Amino acid sequence: MRFFLLALSMILLPATQPAMADAAKAGTASLDDLFQQLKRSGNENAAGRIARTITDRLGDSGSATVDFLLLKANEAMAESKNDVALDLLDQVIMLDSDFAEGWNRRATLHYKMRNFTKSVADINAVLEREPRHFGALSGLAAIFMATGREESALAVYERVLVIYPMMRDAQRAVGTLADKLTGDGI
Repeated sequence: MRFFLLALSMILLPATQPAMADAAKAGTASLDDLFQQLKRSGNENAAGRIARTITDRLGDSGSATVDFLLLKANEAMAESKNDVALDLLDQVIMLDSDFAEGWNRRATLHYKMRNFTKSVADINAVLEREPRHFGALSGLAAIFMATGREESALAVYERVLVIYPMMRDAQRAVGTLADKLTGDGI
């Protein structure tokens, strides 16, 4: 019986590998499809739903341990237990350094703690892993605004709008900054 199962697995394994590769591509393609839908959506509500789906997808590491640590880090951040949150997020990144959202959450925490240099470093790590991460880009623009680098903020907000054209906060920021930088502001 063992020989039969071993032989069967040797026969079926090569047949399942292309299917597994296709499933992996479908997962990636689905995220790509969502970003395309987000880019094409002309309806703010529909775009918001798509953006939330993307955010949910980006927030799923595929590891129960990493997801649990991320949840606990979010709870610690909500309770302003920043040191605890930072320790948890460091663990998330150590366990899965390819997980963009781990870096993004830590960037958010550093921003909250006004550690802008560390936040920017983490945002760069996010964007290396997922260049379309509109949340990380928005955070980068906010840092540029907080540090008086308005031209850089405008450029980043414009980049956000290429990815997520219906993001109202980015639209308003682009309008305000463009007016201010060209001298047309009130």
